[in-house]
Amino acid sequence: MRGMKLLSAFTIAVSLAVGLSAQTVSDARKILSVDHKVTVKSTVPAIAGQNAQIYVRERVADGMKNPGADRVVLFVHGAGTPAEVAFDVPTGDYSWMAYLAKAGFDVFSMDTTGYGRSTRPAPMNDPCNLSDEQQKQFVPSLIPAPCKATYPGQLTTIASDWNDIDAVVDHIRKLGNVQKVSLVAWSLGGPRAGGYAAQHPDKVNRLVLLAPAYNRESPAEAPALPRPGVVFNTQSRTEFDANWDRQIGCESQVDPKVREVVWAEMIASDATGAKWGSGVRRAPSTTTWGFNKAMISSMKTPTLMIAGAHDKQVTPDRVRTAYDDLGSADKVLIDLGCASHNAMWEANHLTLFSASLEFLKEGTVSGMRNGVLRLGFPPLD
Repeated sequence: MRGMKLLSAFTIAVSLAVGLSAQTVSDARKILSVDHKVTVKSTVPAIAGQNAQIYVRERVADGMKNPGADRVVLFVHGAGTPAEVAFDVPTGDYSWMAYLAKAGFDVFSMDTTGYGRSTRPAPMNDPCNLSDEQQKQFVPSLIPAPCKATYPGQLTTIASDWNDIDAVVDHIRKLGNVQKVSLVAWSLGGPRAGGYAAQHPDKVNRLVLLAPAYNRESPAEAPALPRPGVVFNTQSRTEFDANWDRQIGCESQVDPKVREVVWAEMIASDATGAKWGSGVRRAPSTTTWGFNKAMISSMKTPTLMIAGAHDKQVTPDRVRTAYDDLGSADKVLIDLGCASHNAMWEANHLTLFSASLEFLKEGTVSGMRNGVLRLGFPPLD
């Protein structure tokens, strides 16, 4: 691509130096964890017009006052894992939220409707609304035999997610007296946060998208709702491990202790799912549209994208397509080595975190505003 630079793995040291020097400024401060509940008039078809409660977690240094518009961040989760589980892992230095809070940011995460500690519509409590295959694991412990769904289709929509995000963004803007916030998102959080930014550029400062689930051919308009399909899904510990294991491409890519902590947090976020079988996490099926080539090519928000080299859920070529289609002049793509879809829980997490920190502060990674970088790859022999 014209004007594009390609940098090699030596930039890791530069990026890490940026992140670590920023952290030392606030290391003496206690990082607080504050829970918020934001009320939103829901547009989820099953509960449209009703009030829903959106769970928001804040991580901020004790005594922080008015950090400014370029220091307020909201994390948006993907298709299965709640945001506080994904981005605030309580072990070692694996909390992305705490990392940014130590660098002087006021950091928030949110669970859209149907996830984590936010409102879960009633159809999610009925195992008959799972797929036929997933029902089998709950016979006879939860249901005597496979059964027909009691709700007619996918539970949430990309528009209901955008509606939830808007309520939280407005809450944060009012709380911090700022006009804009930056968004950090993962996987299906890409269409959630990216689509929101495309519609509300006046409210979004910068975007960081890890493995954005982009489909350039996604339909522009919503189908009839609810769209036929499975209402919600579950994930067991065995399924969680198997999905991660198939994406391991480097020695020491994953610390087993971190995996244990992530799963424990996952189960803690779903009191009902924890009692199903050996314990599962539940997530709604979401009807998506809109975040396509037409939408993304019109976007001007400065954006950092990250693709894990071993990601088999949102493959690097999909992320590259999103990068190529993005209309912003300020855009950086990181090809992150030794990383799966779960890059923020793996060995190169600090490389990821420090790159996001520089971009959120300066709009650059290793000084670049536009281009592709290869970070975290083993040195060539």
